[in-house]
Amino acid sequence: MHFIEKNSYFNDLLLILVKKCVPPQKSANMKTLKLTLLCCLLSAFTFAQVPQNQKEALLALYNSTNGNDWKTSWDLESPISDWYGVTVQDDKVVALNLTFNNLKGELPEEMSSLTSLKVLNLSFNKIEGQLPESITDIKSLEKLLLFSNNLSGALPASIGNLENLKALELYNNNFFGEIPASIGNLTKLETLILSSNNLMGKIPSTVSNLRSLKVLSVFDNNLLGTIPSSIGELTQLEELVLSNNAFYGNLPGELAQLSNLKTLLLSNNGFKGNYVMLKEQLPNIVDFDLDEANLKGALATLDFEEDDD
Repeated sequence: MHFIEKNSYFNDLLLILVKKCVPPQKSANMKTLKLTLLCCLLSAFTFAQVPQNQKEALLALYNSTNGNDWKTSWDLESPISDWYGVTVQDDKVVALNLTFNNLKGELPEEMSSLTSLKVLNLSFNKIEGQLPESITDIKSLEKLLLFSNNLSGALPASIGNLENLKALELYNNNFFGEIPASIGNLTKLETLILSSNNLMGKIPSTVSNLRSLKVLSVFDNNLLGTIPSSIGELTQLEELVLSNNAFYGNLPGELAQLSNLKTLLLSNNGFKGNYVMLKEQLPNIVDFDLDEANLKGALATLDFEEDDD
């Protein structure tokens, strides 16, 4: 319903009420009273447009991250659609962008009430604690951007519930543990950046399900094992960044199938073999980085070997 239509509705309603309630001798003040009541009703309507549970979720975030100390705080008496970083469409909160806003504290469980949220960008703040598992209930999410905070703990095993996610960027935090296998359920994912954490274990083989993936970056973690040959199935991949981990063994021959690859960074691992011709097998490569030892010699082909169990 458009604002004009709502205004006309309230106008007619108030006219009826005022005529019934205001004595004839005071009819001169009817216009003033009518406008006053109209403003009150419109104000109440404005505050009521966002569901109460979504408003409570925003207030929980405000309180748990010291909202009074934010760089740009919220006027809690104003309409939610006027709150800094909050985008409202069709009476629902669809985006929350509070990057570089001095949020300090933990993310509240109530965030799961933002059931229409598509974008959650809280990057470059001082948020700590674990990533609440309840966030994985927000199945409408398309972008989850929490990089450059102080988040810790393991990534929720239920991360695969975010079936509409296109970007997952959690780099520059303190997450530890393994990358959940359920990440392979995120089949719409285009960007996966988990770099600069304390993640360990192997890259799950389920990553081969991410056929829309363009960026895969896990540098500067404690990951190990060989690179699964199934990585060759990620034909849309443009950036593959694995540097500064404990990967070992031969690079899979399937890597040469990634014809769209522009960035390949593999240094500071334990890869063996010489790959002096690898760059020529990747026609669109721009940024290419291997350890010096892997660039010596005349071996022109990639070695095929079985993946680790």
